[in-house]
Amino acid sequence: MKLGVLGAGQLGQMLALAGYPLGQRFVFLDTTGTPSAEIGTTLIDPQGAQLADFLVQVDRVTYEFEHLPVALVEEIERHKPVYPSSRALRVCQHRGLEKSLFSRLSIPTPEYRLVNSAAELQAAIQDLSLAGQKRVVIKTTTEGYDGKGQAVTDQADQAESIWQQLGERELIVEAFVDFVRELSIIAVRSQQGEVAFYPMAENHHHQGILRYSISPLPNLTAEIQQQAEQYIQALLQELDYVGVLTLELFQQADGQLWANEMAPRVHNSGHWTQNGAATSQFENHCRAVAGLPLGSTQALQPTCMINIIGQAPDVQQILSQPGVHLHLYGKEERAGRKLGHLNLVAPTLEALLQQVEALIPDLPGAPPIEMSFHAGPMSAG
Repeated sequence: MKLGVLGAGQLGQMLALAGYPLGQRFVFLDTTGTPSAEIGTTLIDPQGAQLADFLVQVDRVTYEFEHLPVALVEEIERHKPVYPSSRALRVCQHRGLEKSLFSRLSIPTPEYRLVNSAAELQAAIQDLSLAGQKRVVIKTTTEGYDGKGQAVTDQADQAESIWQQLGERELIVEAFVDFVRELSIIAVRSQQGEVAFYPMAENHHHQGILRYSISPLPNLTAEIQQQAEQYIQALLQELDYVGVLTLELFQQADGQLWANEMAPRVHNSGHWTQNGAATSQFENHCRAVAGLPLGSTQALQPTCMINIIGQAPDVQQILSQPGVHLHLYGKEERAGRKLGHLNLVAPTLEALLQQVEALIPDLPGAPPIEMSFHAGPMSAG
């Protein structure tokens, strides 16, 4: 089977690396002009002139990132099966549609307002502050990732400058959630409706970019895992979803989960599954898109994913450490750029955290790990 992938970055490359052993072959359609995947066939097509050539080479189509023209995906759907569908893409591209869907499915999410002017932004900041919030998070409703297109404030008089800073475009203003940790759950749904859930991961961001993910979590009750599974299951069913879906969550001190955002694709916080789970998120996505049975999502050992940002480490030094699995993307160094990641595995959480702390000095710019494992088990409030 030949799978077409919209986008040609590291996620597409890792999909192909997982799909090749299944007998799959890959054709990438790059709409940016700067592909980085170096596997399979890549059509560089920022002008949209090679779509017909792409379609004739593939049996089914998926995508590795959500910043795609929905019209392009809808056109492809007229000729080939696309998983996930253009409907899922449309919802995930617009934070207002996303929040509305969460609310309709009774998935808790922070209070929010949509605004289209500096005056509306000022009113929303004042309104949400009066509702008992000290700060608000302001985001562009479309695009924006790794901390881009966002601002945090507790001052309504900053509305004009923030409006200009974020491009004088539609924004979403969210009440700030006083959370104790950030979590994510990754699930996969097959064409036959079979659903499998990965153990949740705890995530630590630094300067708006994910730096660490650890799974499985020792202080996460079965009740919390089930709560997250119910939320993402509702999304999978509503969207008639096929493939991997990620739901980012905030957890409060009483255990309550609040939905932040979802991503219709394999996700950075699921990279740990490459070496820490029976079947990686990448392989399970390829299985789902191809109509194959899903693989086991069971965690094998405690695993920590560490992103390599901006500057590559000394490979000799890194690989001399126990339990290290290196995944480089073949990208040139640049400030803030994801160049690769490491997966560290160990038989116990204590041993894993010791390995992580020992490795951090060898990773340029890596912040100290600040996970919440010191806390006791948290249950839903």
